[in-house]
Amino acid sequence: MWQAFKEFAFKGNVIDLAVGVVIGAAFGAIVTSFVENIITPLVGMLLGGIDFTGLKFSIGDAEVLYGNFIQSFVDFLIVAFAIFLAIRFINKFKRKEEEVAEEIDAQEQLLTEIRDLLKEQNQKNI
Repeated sequence: MWQAFKEFAFKGNVIDLAVGVVIGAAFGAIVTSFVENIITPLVGMLLGGIDFTGLKFSIGDAEVLYGNFIQSFVDFLIVAFAIFLAIRFINKFKRKEEEVAEEIDAQEQLLTEIRDLLKEQNQKNI
């Protein structure tokens, strides 16, 4: 049983998953800070400081706090947009790296062709 547990716990996929969870939590903290400290104040300024959390209506003794739902939805949209921007920014750098790699591959291929042609010329001259 101990051997099976060791194989499971220290298998590459489990460790990769653990690293992913930790990095995801750290990324979540960054996104939360970005939204709370940068995006939300700007959106609040643009909307004139509207706060939906006070919106509610009563049915008998129960209060329906629909303003909290609206505020949560707005917060979700802000977070989703911030993540969209972050992913777009990351993908932009990945594309640049891929383009550089493709350029290097094209240059390498061209140099290989030139080398082969020079070999052929040298063999003909000999």
